[in-house]
Amino acid sequence: MNAIAQRLLTIVCESVLEPFLEEELPKLGVHGYTITDARGLGSHGRRSGAWRKEGNIRVEILCDEALAEVIVTHLRAEYERDYGLLIFSAPVQVHSA
Repeated sequence: MNAIAQRLLTIVCESVLEPFLEEELPKLGVHGYTITDARGLGSHGRRSGAWRKEGNIRVEILCDEALAEVIVTHLRAEYERDYGLLIFSAPVQVHSA
């Protein structure tokens, strides 16, 4: 079984950022991503997602370490101050392309 070592970069943020991320991520070098609705409780309170404007999204990106750093640096500079933004990553093994 062949596997490729990658980073799984996960971004949880306010859904109002979705159109900006869809435009900016490819420009940063991202070739693919998955966006899903996200609900839960955190430092910004409960996010029910019942109303699209108050909901959160979860963006998952498989990439190498260098691209993950570029994305994190960009998102923190552009959005961390004014929006709810949580970014974390973990090493993963990708088994299919």
